[in-house]
Amino acid sequence: MSGSHTLGRVSVPTDVLLLCWRDTGHPQGGGSERYLERVGAELARRGSRVTLLTARYRGAPRKQMRDGILVLRAGGRLTVYPRALATIAAARLGRGRLRARVPDVIVDTQNGVPFFARLVTRTPTVILVHHGHREQWPVAGPVLSRLGWFIESRLSPRVHRRSRYVTVSDPSAAELERLGVDRDRITVIRGGVDPIPAAARTDAPRTAHPAGDGVNLVVVSRLVPHKQIEHALQAVARLAVRGVDVRLDIVGDGWWADRLTTAVADLDVADRVRFHGHVSDVRKHEILAAADLHLMPSRKEGWGLAVIEAAQHGVPTIGYRSSAGLVDSVIDGVTGVLVDDTDGLVSATAQLAVDAARRTALSAAARSRSADFSWHRTANGFVDVFAALRN
Repeated sequence: MSGSHTLGRVSVPTDVLLLCWRDTGHPQGGGSERYLERVGAELARRGSRVTLLTARYRGAPRKQMRDGILVLRAGGRLTVYPRALATIAAARLGRGRLRARVPDVIVDTQNGVPFFARLVTRTPTVILVHHGHREQWPVAGPVLSRLGWFIESRLSPRVHRRSRYVTVSDPSAAELERLGVDRDRITVIRGGVDPIPAAARTDAPRTAHPAGDGVNLVVVSRLVPHKQIEHALQAVARLAVRGVDVRLDIVGDGWWADRLTTAVADLDVADRVRFHGHVSDVRKHEILAAADLHLMPSRKEGWGLAVIEAAQHGVPTIGYRSSAGLVDSVIDGVTGVLVDDTDGLVSATAQLAVDAARRTALSAAARSRSADFSWHRTANGFVDVFAALRN
Protein backbone atom coordinates (compact mmCIF):
# COMPACT_ATOMS: atom_id res chain seq x y z
CA MET A 1 0.00 0.00 0.00
CA SER A 2 1.18 3.48 -0.79
CA GLY A 3 0.30 5.01 2.55
CA SER A 4 -0.27 4.05 6.16
CA HIS A 5 0.26 5.42 9.61
CA THR A 6 0.60 3.92 13.05
CA LEU A 7 -1.91 4.28 15.87
CA GLY A 8 -0.27 2.77 18.93
CA ARG A 9 1.32 -0.42 17.61
CA VAL A 10 -1.20 -0.99 14.81
CA SER A 11 -0.53 0.28 11.29
CA VAL A 12 -3.67 1.47 9.52
CA PRO A 13 -3.94 2.58 5.88
CA THR A 14 -4.31 6.29 5.17
CA ASP A 15 -7.12 5.93 2.61
CA VAL A 16 -9.59 3.05 2.58
CA LEU A 17 -12.21 2.62 -0.14
CA LEU A 18 -15.29 0.51 0.59
CA LEU A 19 -17.50 -0.73 -2.25
CA CYS A 20 -21.03 -1.96 -1.63
CA TRP A 21 -24.19 -1.91 -3.71
CA ARG A 22 -26.21 -0.52 -0.77
CA ASP A 23 -25.59 1.37 2.45
CA THR A 24 -27.39 1.10 5.77
CA GLY A 25 -29.75 3.93 4.87
CA HIS A 26 -31.05 2.08 1.81
CA PRO A 27 -34.60 0.70 2.23
CA GLN A 28 -33.22 -2.78 1.55
CA GLY A 29 -30.01 -2.40 3.54
CA GLY A 30 -29.27 -5.12 6.07
CA GLY A 31 -26.64 -6.84 8.15
CA SER A 32 -23.95 -7.06 5.47
CA GLU A 33 -24.10 -3.30 4.92
CA ARG A 34 -24.00 -2.68 8.63
CA TYR A 35 -20.95 -4.91 9.01
CA LEU A 36 -19.03 -2.97 6.36
CA GLU A 37 -19.94 0.44 7.72
CA ARG A 38 -19.15 -0.45 11.32
CA VAL A 39 -15.68 -1.58 10.21
CA GLY A 40 -15.30 1.63 8.22
CA ALA A 41 -16.34 3.77 11.19
CA GLU A 42 -13.81 2.02 13.42
CA LEU A 43 -11.03 2.55 10.88
CA ALA A 44 -12.01 6.21 10.61
CA ARG A 45 -11.84 6.52 14.38
CA ARG A 46 -8.28 5.21 14.20
CA GLY A 47 -7.27 7.86 11.70
CA SER A 48 -7.96 6.39 8.24
CA ARG A 49 -9.83 8.43 5.64
CA VAL A 50 -12.66 6.08 4.68
CA THR A 51 -14.82 6.45 1.58
CA LEU A 52 -17.85 4.34 0.65
CA LEU A 53 -19.03 4.14 -2.97
CA THR A 54 -22.61 2.91 -3.14
CA ALA A 55 -25.91 3.30 -4.99
CA ARG A 56 -28.35 6.18 -4.81
CA TYR A 57 -31.93 5.78 -3.65
CA ARG A 58 -34.90 8.07 -3.22
CA GLY A 59 -34.17 10.90 -0.79
CA ALA A 60 -30.48 10.06 -0.35
CA PRO A 61 -27.86 12.79 -0.93
CA ARG A 62 -25.14 12.13 -3.49
CA LYS A 63 -22.52 13.02 -0.87
CA GLN A 64 -22.70 12.61 2.89
CA MET A 65 -20.41 12.34 5.93
CA ARG A 66 -21.65 9.67 8.34
CA ASP A 67 -19.80 8.14 11.29
CA GLY A 68 -16.50 9.43 9.89
CA ILE A 69 -17.13 7.85 6.47
CA LEU A 70 -17.46 9.90 3.29
CA VAL A 71 -20.41 8.28 1.48
CA LEU A 72 -20.54 8.90 -2.29
CA ARG A 73 -23.67 7.63 -4.07
CA ALA A 74 -24.20 7.12 -7.79
CA GLY A 75 -26.11 4.67 -9.95
CA GLY A 76 -28.86 2.23 -9.12
CA ARG A 77 -29.18 -1.47 -8.33
CA LEU A 78 -27.20 -2.51 -11.43
CA THR A 79 -25.56 0.70 -12.66
CA VAL A 80 -23.78 1.26 -9.33
CA TYR A 81 -21.15 -1.23 -10.51
CA PRO A 82 -19.94 0.53 -13.67
CA ARG A 83 -20.32 3.94 -12.01
CA ALA A 84 -18.04 2.87 -9.16
CA LEU A 85 -15.45 1.43 -11.56
CA ALA A 86 -15.46 4.66 -13.58
CA THR A 87 -14.88 6.65 -10.38
CA ILE A 88 -11.94 4.45 -9.38
CA ALA A 89 -10.40 4.64 -12.86
CA ALA A 90 -10.77 8.43 -12.94
CA ALA A 91 -8.97 8.75 -9.61
CA ARG A 92 -5.86 7.18 -11.17
CA LEU A 93 -5.82 10.15 -13.58
CA GLY A 94 -6.32 12.67 -10.79
CA ARG A 95 -9.94 13.26 -11.74
CA GLY A 96 -13.40 12.64 -10.40
CA ARG A 97 -14.89 12.33 -6.96
CA LEU A 98 -11.99 10.28 -5.56
CA ARG A 99 -9.16 12.45 -6.86
CA ALA A 100 -8.32 13.72 -3.35
CA ARG A 101 -8.77 10.28 -1.77
CA VAL A 102 -6.92 7.81 -3.97
CA PRO A 103 -7.16 4.60 -1.91
CA ASP A 104 -4.32 2.58 -0.41
CA VAL A 105 -6.62 -0.45 -0.06
CA ILE A 106 -10.06 -1.38 -1.40
CA VAL A 107 -12.70 -3.61 0.18
CA ASP A 108 -14.86 -4.95 -2.68
CA THR A 109 -18.09 -6.36 -1.25
CA GLN A 110 -19.43 -9.33 -3.21
CA ASN A 111 -23.17 -9.51 -2.55
CA GLY A 112 -23.48 -12.25 -5.14
CA VAL A 113 -21.66 -10.03 -7.65
CA PRO A 114 -18.42 -8.13 -6.88
CA PHE A 115 -17.42 -4.77 -8.37
CA PHE A 116 -14.29 -6.27 -10.00
CA ALA A 117 -12.29 -3.26 -8.83
CA ARG A 118 -8.99 -5.00 -9.50
CA LEU A 119 -9.66 -4.72 -13.23
CA VAL A 120 -9.29 -0.93 -13.16
CA THR A 121 -6.72 -0.38 -10.41
CA ARG A 122 -3.46 -1.75 -9.05
CA THR A 123 -4.51 -0.90 -5.50
CA PRO A 124 -4.54 -3.98 -3.23
CA THR A 125 -8.10 -5.26 -3.06
CA VAL A 126 -9.82 -7.45 -0.47
CA ILE A 127 -12.97 -9.34 -1.53
CA LEU A 128 -15.58 -9.35 1.25
CA VAL A 129 -18.13 -12.18 0.95
CA HIS A 130 -20.78 -12.79 3.59
CA HIS A 131 -22.15 -15.97 2.06
CA GLY A 132 -22.86 -17.67 -1.25
CA HIS A 133 -26.04 -16.71 -3.08
CA ARG A 134 -26.81 -19.87 -5.03
CA GLU A 135 -30.09 -20.42 -3.16
CA GLN A 136 -31.12 -16.78 -3.64
CA TRP A 137 -30.44 -16.28 -7.33
CA PRO A 138 -33.77 -17.78 -8.59
CA VAL A 139 -35.69 -14.74 -7.32
CA ALA A 140 -33.81 -12.62 -9.90
CA GLY A 141 -35.53 -14.42 -12.79
CA PRO A 142 -34.31 -17.10 -15.22
CA VAL A 143 -31.78 -14.97 -17.13
CA LEU A 144 -30.27 -12.85 -14.35
CA SER A 145 -30.15 -15.83 -11.99
CA ARG A 146 -28.05 -17.90 -14.40
CA LEU A 147 -25.81 -14.94 -15.19
CA GLY A 148 -25.43 -14.06 -11.51
CA TRP A 149 -24.53 -17.60 -10.49
CA PHE A 150 -22.01 -17.82 -13.35
CA ILE A 151 -20.35 -14.59 -12.19
CA GLU A 152 -20.33 -15.67 -8.55
CA SER A 153 -19.24 -19.28 -9.03
CA ARG A 154 -16.96 -19.12 -12.08
CA LEU A 155 -15.96 -15.63 -13.16
CA SER A 156 -15.23 -14.00 -9.80
CA PRO A 157 -13.03 -16.83 -8.46
CA ARG A 158 -11.09 -16.72 -11.74
CA VAL A 159 -10.60 -12.94 -11.79
CA HIS A 160 -9.72 -12.89 -8.08
CA ARG A 161 -7.54 -16.01 -8.11
CA ARG A 162 -4.70 -14.11 -6.40
CA SER A 163 -6.82 -11.83 -4.19
CA ARG A 164 -7.31 -11.97 -0.46
CA TYR A 165 -10.82 -12.85 0.74
CA VAL A 166 -12.58 -11.99 3.98
CA THR A 167 -15.73 -13.76 5.10
CA VAL A 168 -17.74 -13.82 8.31
CA SER A 169 -18.00 -17.48 9.32
CA ASP A 170 -16.38 -20.86 8.86
CA PRO A 171 -19.32 -22.22 6.81
CA SER A 172 -18.99 -19.26 4.42
CA ALA A 173 -15.26 -19.94 4.13
CA ALA A 174 -16.08 -23.54 3.23
CA GLU A 175 -18.46 -22.28 0.51
CA LEU A 176 -15.69 -20.18 -0.98
CA GLU A 177 -13.39 -23.18 -0.99
CA ARG A 178 -15.99 -25.16 -2.92
CA LEU A 179 -15.97 -22.38 -5.52
CA GLY A 180 -12.22 -22.80 -5.94
CA VAL A 181 -10.82 -20.16 -3.57
CA ASP A 182 -7.69 -21.39 -1.80
CA ARG A 183 -8.25 -21.65 1.96
CA ASP A 184 -5.00 -19.85 2.72
CA ARG A 185 -6.37 -16.76 0.94
CA ILE A 186 -9.50 -16.66 3.12
CA THR A 187 -9.66 -14.91 6.49
CA VAL A 188 -12.70 -15.35 8.72
CA ILE A 189 -13.55 -12.13 10.59
CA ARG A 190 -16.77 -12.42 12.56
CA GLY A 191 -19.06 -9.48 13.06
CA GLY A 192 -19.13 -7.30 16.12
CA VAL A 193 -22.02 -5.84 18.05
CA ASP A 194 -22.86 -2.37 19.33
CA PRO A 195 -23.42 -1.81 23.05
CA ILE A 196 -27.06 -1.78 24.10
CA PRO A 197 -28.23 1.86 23.98
CA ALA A 198 -28.54 3.29 27.48
CA ALA A 199 -32.16 4.28 26.80
CA ALA A 200 -33.03 0.64 26.03
CA ARG A 201 -31.43 -0.94 29.08
CA THR A 202 -33.87 -2.41 31.53
CA ASP A 203 -33.93 -4.91 34.35
CA ALA A 204 -37.70 -5.23 34.19
CA PRO A 205 -39.04 -8.80 33.90
CA ARG A 206 -40.36 -9.95 30.55
CA THR A 207 -44.10 -9.76 29.91
CA ALA A 208 -46.03 -12.45 31.75
CA HIS A 209 -48.63 -14.64 30.06
CA PRO A 210 -51.83 -14.62 32.12
CA ALA A 211 -53.32 -17.46 30.08
CA GLY A 212 -50.66 -19.86 31.31
CA ASP A 213 -47.85 -21.26 29.20
CA GLY A 214 -46.78 -18.65 26.67
CA VAL A 215 -43.89 -17.17 24.76
CA ASN A 216 -42.95 -13.80 23.25
CA LEU A 217 -41.18 -14.32 19.92
CA VAL A 218 -39.23 -11.82 17.86
CA VAL A 219 -37.83 -11.74 14.33
CA VAL A 220 -35.32 -9.06 13.31
CA SER A 221 -34.83 -9.22 9.56
CA ARG A 222 -35.20 -7.69 6.15
CA LEU A 223 -38.52 -8.80 4.72
CA VAL A 224 -37.37 -10.63 1.61
CA PRO A 225 -38.14 -14.17 0.37
CA HIS A 226 -34.96 -15.95 1.47
CA LYS A 227 -35.48 -14.87 5.10
CA GLN A 228 -38.54 -17.20 5.13
CA ILE A 229 -40.48 -15.18 7.70
CA GLU A 230 -43.50 -17.25 6.64
CA HIS A 231 -42.05 -20.10 8.67
CA ALA A 232 -42.19 -17.97 11.82
CA LEU A 233 -45.82 -17.11 11.02
CA GLN A 234 -46.62 -20.80 10.54
CA ALA A 235 -45.00 -21.51 13.91
CA VAL A 236 -47.25 -18.92 15.56
CA ALA A 237 -50.36 -20.45 13.99
CA ARG A 238 -49.46 -23.99 14.96
CA LEU A 239 -48.51 -23.04 18.50
CA ALA A 240 -51.78 -21.15 18.92
CA VAL A 241 -53.71 -24.27 17.90
CA ARG A 242 -51.83 -26.14 20.64
CA GLY A 243 -53.08 -23.63 23.17
CA VAL A 244 -49.80 -21.74 23.58
CA ASP A 245 -50.20 -18.03 24.33
CA VAL A 246 -47.80 -16.88 21.63
CA ARG A 247 -46.98 -13.38 20.34
CA LEU A 248 -44.59 -12.43 17.51
CA ASP A 249 -42.92 -9.06 16.92
CA ILE A 250 -41.40 -8.57 13.46
CA VAL A 251 -38.77 -5.82 13.23
CA GLY A 252 -37.68 -4.78 9.76
CA ASP A 253 -39.13 -4.01 6.36
CA GLY A 254 -38.70 -4.99 2.72
CA TRP A 255 -40.42 -5.59 -0.57
CA TRP A 256 -41.89 -8.90 0.64
CA ALA A 257 -43.93 -7.20 3.40
CA ASP A 258 -47.26 -7.32 1.56
CA ARG A 259 -46.90 -11.09 1.03
CA LEU A 260 -46.31 -11.54 4.74
CA THR A 261 -49.33 -9.41 5.63
CA THR A 262 -51.42 -11.66 3.41
CA ALA A 263 -49.96 -14.75 5.07
CA VAL A 264 -50.89 -13.39 8.51
CA ALA A 265 -54.50 -13.00 7.37
CA ASP A 266 -54.58 -16.45 5.75
CA LEU A 267 -53.24 -18.05 8.93
CA ASP A 268 -55.69 -16.08 11.11
CA VAL A 269 -52.97 -14.82 13.46
CA ALA A 270 -53.42 -11.06 13.01
CA ASP A 271 -54.11 -10.65 16.75
CA ARG A 272 -50.79 -12.37 17.56
CA VAL A 273 -48.39 -10.73 15.09
CA ARG A 274 -47.17 -7.15 15.07
CA PHE A 275 -45.16 -5.64 12.20
CA HIS A 276 -42.96 -2.80 13.44
CA GLY A 277 -41.20 -1.94 10.18
CA HIS A 278 -37.96 0.03 10.36
CA VAL A 279 -37.39 1.25 13.91
CA SER A 280 -34.69 3.17 15.75
CA ASP A 281 -31.84 1.29 17.36
CA VAL A 282 -33.27 2.07 20.79
CA ARG A 283 -36.69 0.73 19.85
CA LYS A 284 -35.19 -2.41 18.32
CA HIS A 285 -33.40 -3.17 21.57
CA GLU A 286 -36.54 -2.47 23.61
CA ILE A 287 -38.42 -5.05 21.53
CA LEU A 288 -35.58 -7.57 21.87
CA ALA A 289 -35.47 -7.05 25.62
CA ALA A 290 -39.16 -7.98 25.88
CA ALA A 291 -38.77 -11.24 23.93
CA ASP A 292 -38.30 -14.78 25.19
CA LEU A 293 -37.01 -16.31 21.96
CA HIS A 294 -35.57 -15.01 18.69
CA LEU A 295 -36.52 -16.90 15.52
CA MET A 296 -34.27 -16.82 12.45
CA PRO A 297 -35.81 -19.15 9.85
CA SER A 298 -33.63 -17.80 7.03
CA ARG A 299 -32.69 -20.05 4.14
CA LYS A 300 -29.17 -18.58 4.14
CA GLU A 301 -27.09 -16.46 6.53
CA GLY A 302 -23.43 -15.58 6.46
CA TRP A 303 -23.31 -15.01 10.20
CA GLY A 304 -26.56 -13.62 11.59
CA LEU A 305 -25.85 -10.33 13.36
CA ALA A 306 -29.31 -10.33 14.95
CA VAL A 307 -28.36 -13.55 16.78
CA ILE A 308 -25.75 -11.68 18.81
CA GLU A 309 -27.95 -8.61 19.28
CA ALA A 310 -30.68 -10.82 20.74
CA ALA A 311 -28.09 -12.61 22.86
CA GLN A 312 -27.11 -9.29 24.46
CA HIS A 313 -30.55 -9.37 26.09
CA GLY A 314 -30.31 -13.02 27.01
CA VAL A 315 -32.65 -14.02 24.17
CA PRO A 316 -31.61 -17.35 22.59
CA THR A 317 -32.10 -18.00 18.88
CA ILE A 318 -33.90 -20.84 17.13
CA GLY A 319 -32.87 -21.20 13.49
CA TYR A 320 -32.05 -23.59 10.70
CA ARG A 321 -28.91 -25.69 10.68
CA SER A 322 -28.95 -25.62 6.87
CA SER A 323 -28.62 -21.82 6.79
CA ALA A 324 -24.83 -22.29 7.11
CA GLY A 325 -23.82 -19.22 9.10
CA LEU A 326 -26.01 -19.96 12.13
CA VAL A 327 -23.89 -23.02 12.79
CA ASP A 328 -21.23 -20.47 13.73
CA SER A 329 -23.25 -17.76 15.50
CA VAL A 330 -25.47 -20.17 17.48
CA ILE A 331 -23.91 -22.82 19.70
CA ASP A 332 -26.55 -25.51 19.33
CA GLY A 333 -28.02 -26.50 22.67
CA VAL A 334 -25.99 -23.88 24.53
CA THR A 335 -26.89 -20.39 23.26
CA GLY A 336 -29.84 -21.46 21.13
CA VAL A 337 -31.29 -24.34 19.15
CA LEU A 338 -30.70 -25.35 15.53
CA VAL A 339 -33.38 -27.36 13.75
CA ASP A 340 -33.85 -28.93 10.33
CA ASP A 341 -37.32 -27.82 9.21
CA THR A 342 -40.50 -25.98 10.14
CA ASP A 343 -41.70 -28.91 12.26
CA GLY A 344 -38.47 -28.65 14.24
CA LEU A 345 -38.91 -24.90 14.59
CA VAL A 346 -42.39 -25.37 16.05
CA SER A 347 -41.30 -28.22 18.29
CA ALA A 348 -38.29 -26.38 19.73
CA THR A 349 -40.34 -23.23 20.34
CA ALA A 350 -43.12 -25.18 22.04
CA GLN A 351 -40.68 -27.04 24.28
CA LEU A 352 -38.91 -23.86 25.36
CA ALA A 353 -42.24 -22.11 25.98
CA VAL A 354 -42.95 -24.51 28.85
CA ASP A 355 -39.39 -25.26 30.00
CA ALA A 356 -38.42 -22.10 31.88
CA ALA A 357 -35.33 -23.70 33.41
CA ARG A 358 -33.82 -24.60 30.03
CA ARG A 359 -34.77 -21.23 28.60
CA THR A 360 -32.98 -19.55 31.50
CA ALA A 361 -29.83 -21.62 30.90
CA LEU A 362 -29.79 -20.78 27.19
CA SER A 363 -30.40 -17.14 28.04
CA ALA A 364 -27.45 -16.92 30.41
CA ALA A 365 -25.09 -18.63 27.96
CA ALA A 366 -26.22 -16.40 25.08
CA ARG A 367 -25.72 -13.23 27.10
CA SER A 368 -22.27 -14.38 28.21
CA ARG A 369 -21.15 -15.21 24.67
CA SER A 370 -22.34 -11.87 23.28
CA ALA A 371 -19.63 -10.17 25.32
CA ASP A 372 -17.00 -11.80 23.08
CA PHE A 373 -17.92 -9.67 20.07
CA SER A 374 -17.08 -6.05 19.29
CA TRP A 375 -16.52 -3.94 16.18
CA HIS A 376 -13.12 -3.01 17.59
CA ARG A 377 -12.09 -6.65 17.36
CA THR A 378 -13.62 -7.00 13.88
CA ALA A 379 -11.69 -3.95 12.65
CA ASN A 380 -8.48 -5.40 14.11
CA GLY A 381 -8.98 -8.38 11.83
CA PHE A 382 -9.17 -6.13 8.78
CA VAL A 383 -6.08 -4.19 9.83
CA ASP A 384 -4.20 -7.49 10.02
CA VAL A 385 -5.41 -8.44 6.53
CA PHE A 386 -4.36 -5.03 5.17
CA ALA A 387 -0.92 -5.46 6.74
CA ALA A 388 -0.56 -8.87 5.09
CA LEU A 389 -1.14 -7.26 1.69
CA ARG A 390 2.09 -5.28 2.14
CA ASN A 391 4.14 -8.40 2.78
